[in-house]
Amino acid sequence: MSSEVPPTQSRTVVRTDITDPVEKARAELKAALAAIEIKTNVPRRLADKLDETGVKMRRLQQRNPEAVVALAVAAAAVVGGAVWAITRALSR
Repeated sequence: MSSEVPPTQSRTVVRTDITDPVEKARAELKAALAAIEIKTNVPRRLADKLDETGVKMRRLQQRNPEAVVALAVAAAAVVGGAVWAITRALSR
């Protein structure tokens, strides 16, 4: 099974017009394996989620650029606070 094909529901749905029991069993097995691949392919799911988040951030930037600046400042504050806390804990 190729991971280049984007995961879609059509890969995990069995056609209803199959009458041959052997072909139906093969189609069900193929759909089950595709569903397992989609669910367990964590790097692909992470990449898809990051792409989706990037699209959302670009939309937010177009609608409300001040919100993006505020998010960047908040993220920097969180990272800075975490570094400070870790450094302080290690220096004791």
